[in-house]
Amino acid sequence: MITTEKLEFFKEMAPFLVNSIPGGAIFVAGDRDNIIWKVASDKFDIPDIRVGNQHRVGSGPYRAMQEQKTIEEKIPRSVYGMRLISKTMPVMDDGAASGLFSIIVPRLHPVAAAFDDFAPIIVNMFPGGVCIFMTDLQVFARKVPSSKFDIPDVHVGDRIQEGTTTHKAIIDKKTVIEELDTRRYGVPVMLMCNPIFDEDDANQVVAVFGMAIPRQNALDLRQMANSLNSGLGEMSAVIQQMAASAMEITSNEQELNNSIGDIFVMSEQINDVLLLIKQIADQTKMLGLNASIEAAHAGEAGRGFGVVAEEIRKLSDESKNTVSRIQEFTHNIKKKVGETQKNSETTLHSIQEQAAASQELTASVEELNSMSTQLERIALEI
Repeated sequence: MITTEKLEFFKEMAPFLVNSIPGGAIFVAGDRDNIIWKVASDKFDIPDIRVGNQHRVGSGPYRAMQEQKTIEEKIPRSVYGMRLISKTMPVMDDGAASGLFSIIVPRLHPVAAAFDDFAPIIVNMFPGGVCIFMTDLQVFARKVPSSKFDIPDVHVGDRIQEGTTTHKAIIDKKTVIEELDTRRYGVPVMLMCNPIFDEDDANQVVAVFGMAIPRQNALDLRQMANSLNSGLGEMSAVIQQMAASAMEITSNEQELNNSIGDIFVMSEQINDVLLLIKQIADQTKMLGLNASIEAAHAGEAGRGFGVVAEEIRKLSDESKNTVSRIQEFTHNIKKKVGETQKNSETTLHSIQEQAAASQELTASVEELNSMSTQLERIALEI
């Protein structure tokens, strides 16, 4: 309760006191029936509360006059468009109530009351940035963006549009999460809106707390996974082709190595034939020598036979010389063939190792390809 004298003193101080209340306030004085005086803070006012209004039947001021005691009232949103708390004291003169004095302040949910304190802290906890906001049931009431990210098309005072994420959270009375593509803000954004319920009625939504989180990291990760997956697929195809080519080269090199071995054997066989020819030449020369001796014994009658015998010896000598030259050639062929076979075996061994390495690399690329697929799935879930 308050006296008339104290009320008059309070009216003089009201313009200074009303702006000292966090969140703003309205001071009202009235007689038994109507409001006769009002002072509102700079940041908070209800135009529908004005001088000349009658006290609502059943309201706090009405009951304070009737019961002659201080009454606190929680005014629902349906009366003035927002939730309020009023505290009304009767003005007592000579033991009777002659008027009233009310203090009216916004009724804020604890989350809304602490918003200005915790929001700046939260926005700095997200490396990629975040924008935090709160609404009542009609408009956006608060908004705190980070230095790295903002939703520029949302302003304090903007009305909540039907069908939006915020509107769905109010209607559905549950948290609503939506993914927005790059067309809206240039980067993919996850928009999360959580309904806030009345402290006294767990089924009554009174506000929405929302967060807009950029998903650039997830987009970059998804694009990297796609590029990696594509690149690994092409690499795997090339390596498989290389492995197939290496296997074909291995087969060809094996056939070449076998052919070189066959040439080496043939060279040995040629030497055997040359030895036989040399033996025949030696025997032919011996026969020619014997024929010459017999022709000499025969005298004039054996002269023609001696000429033939001499030609046979010459032919034998030429055959021996030819055999020696062919043996030299076959020796060189065998030497070159041996070197080629050794190189072929070394090449064959290297190609076999390359084919095995290609197969191992193909298996590794397939494993990386599987990991890339998992990376893409994780990117989609972030």
